[in-house]
Amino acid sequence: MTGIDYADLKKNDEIKSTQLGQPITGKLLESPKQGRGLKKTILIWSNGSEIGMFDEAGSVYASDILAVKRDNEWHPVIMFSDKYIDAVNSIYND
Repeated sequence: MTGIDYADLKKNDEIKSTQLGQPITGKLLESPKQGRGLKKTILIWSNGSEIGMFDEAGSVYASDILAVKRDNEWHPVIMFSDKYIDAVNSIYND
């Protein structure tokens, strides 16, 4: 199982996140890559009913995204890869 860079996530990706305390599934409603950089918070649809809460849309911190489903397999999301650091640095170096 290989990791996926946070910068490579796309709108409609199925994810696992921890913003409600326990890992739940959800779907990205927007891409983390916006303009010249990466968003620190991202809009998702969370399936809170998996843990007895409501299903709803909301923003979560990028660090709350644990995994993304690609080719029917869960892959961990890598937050601070070289690609991520380069994208963040490009904001401040221009």
